[in-house]
Amino acid sequence: MKNIFVIFVFLSLPFYLNALVIGEDGLYEQPWIIETFKDLNEDLEEANQDQKRFMILFEQKGCGYCKRMHEKVYSIPEIASTLQDDFFVIRINIFGDLEVTDFDGETLPEKEIVKKWGVMFTPTVMFFPEEISGETIASEASVVTMPGAFAKGTTRLLLEWILLKGYEGEEHLQKFIARRLNNS
Repeated sequence: MKNIFVIFVFLSLPFYLNALVIGEDGLYEQPWIIETFKDLNEDLEEANQDQKRFMILFEQKGCGYCKRMHEKVYSIPEIASTLQDDFFVIRINIFGDLEVTDFDGETLPEKEIVKKWGVMFTPTVMFFPEEISGETIASEASVVTMPGAFAKGTTRLLLEWILLKGYEGEEHLQKFIARRLNNS
């Protein structure tokens, strides 16, 4: 009987290690999501000091697509380590009440600032350049805004394209992804 219990525990261990942790706000916790005061100018400055790219992840409580991304994509060690090592990620709850200060200095609750930026779907990610002029709003400053849940390959290549500053080149993100997937 002891052997059966040991085997059961051994076989169950991967499920417990990959179990998603949900915070008090109903959103998934990840070690690479940074809690800040949500002042985007300060967050961008800190990202630059850490030599990381600034990213905003938009989610909501009970979002099935968000759960899928956390279970199937963000849990992949290569993607998780890229997010941890190369990106400064903050999260905005699209129905939340925490105050967010935009690059233009306007402060609004999360649920109002997403309206200002036109974010209507979760998950959505926004990526930013290292420098942003003072009167620009986040949705205009973003170099890429990607609404939706994507497979691991697309997500990995999106992160790579951002790190390579592909948005400054001639190759569109979609063509970069297609080329890289076809060469795999």
